[in-house]
Amino acid sequence: MRHTPTRTRSRRALLCAALLALAVQTAAAPALAARPESPGGPGGHGGSDCVRTERPLDGKARRILDITRKAKSDLKLKSVELRVTVDGREVVTDALGESMTGVPAEPDMHFRAGSVAFSHIATALLQLVEEGRVGLDDTVERWLPDLPKADKITLRMLASNTTGLHDYVTDPAFLAELEAHPFRQWTPAQLVAYPLKHSFWYEPGTSWSYSHANYVLLVAALEKITGTRIDRLVKERVTGPLRMRDTRNNFTPDIPSPVLHAFTSERGLYEESTFWNPSWTTAPGAVITTHICDLATSARAIGSGELLSYRSYRTLLNPGTVGLGGGTARCPASICLKQTEAKHFGLGVIVVNGWVLQNPSFSGYAAIQAYLPSKGLAIAVSATKTPTTPDGNMAEVVAQRIAAALAPNDPLAIT
Repeated sequence: MRHTPTRTRSRRALLCAALLALAVQTAAAPALAARPESPGGPGGHGGSDCVRTERPLDGKARRILDITRKAKSDLKLKSVELRVTVDGREVVTDALGESMTGVPAEPDMHFRAGSVAFSHIATALLQLVEEGRVGLDDTVERWLPDLPKADKITLRMLASNTTGLHDYVTDPAFLAELEAHPFRQWTPAQLVAYPLKHSFWYEPGTSWSYSHANYVLLVAALEKITGTRIDRLVKERVTGPLRMRDTRNNFTPDIPSPVLHAFTSERGLYEESTFWNPSWTTAPGAVITTHICDLATSARAIGSGELLSYRSYRTLLNPGTVGLGGGTARCPASICLKQTEAKHFGLGVIVVNGWVLQNPSFSGYAAIQAYLPSKGLAIAVSATKTPTTPDGNMAEVVAQRIAAALAPNDPLAIT
């Protein structure tokens, strides 16, 4: 069965975090929430503490699970994994559907988490700024001397997507190569070469446009600043302190067991994509896998600023992006998206109506971590596809329905 042409489908999937995340209005940035202990639980499947909520469920948990079951059916999803917490305390954890035919999905199954890593990297950067080891407005020529305009591009610009660099995942030449060779191992130099073939959309710092190249370059700069590989730096500063033991970098396409398998129709034929090479998604050392419990921990900790000072947390939520963007003669409005108080990118996160989130979607995997500071509410969802699942990040849709039930006055209106 033929589907939408691959290039169009790939572009939709790869740009969900950028092109689907910016359209509505909100007021001020969310306030700091309480900082509870990281949740834990008894051992279960594979010795993991990420297990289904013990039965019988209370009324709120049953309601969330009913919403999720209906969403799974409506969206024709193969699997949905979810965890909801309030103030760090579990409301419900579960997994519906199958990983593979005849293999039930389990909460402790690992999946690719893509841009969730950006929120961790940005948090580590802000910690380094707090310690005085680097300035957020330091230009990057000392660490990235070969980058054009390096004397104008700052660490803040890389982390907030305001450099003006093109995004390689929208480059037709890149998309054609990715489609033809999904198992290819990419290097940072190969990835950054695509945007460097184009002139900048705008002078650095004067507008906003999403580019995966920014975080490839930011990782390179951070490794030179600290002398530490990015996977070790993030573990030391973010995932380790948060006890996210099942969130880790993978230098190969391998995924730690147990694995939530993925399937996609991006190339026209519904096929397994679990072990397609994710090296193109960001820099080596930042290509992460996780499970739904760690994703909920990440949602809460990043969204509340648990690892940051109050000042740094405010910068995470709005590093100066609000008010930037908007189409020009050089940069169309579909690329230079208008950043509003309601919906804008921060440092490695997206802010939508007070929610703080990340929403990776690629190669058959879709997920979202979302946190509403005003209610201490964390929602984590992962989803995989059947041949008839609609285009787009369907984990977002599931999370939106849950959010509408739990926080009706704070819509998680991403699209």
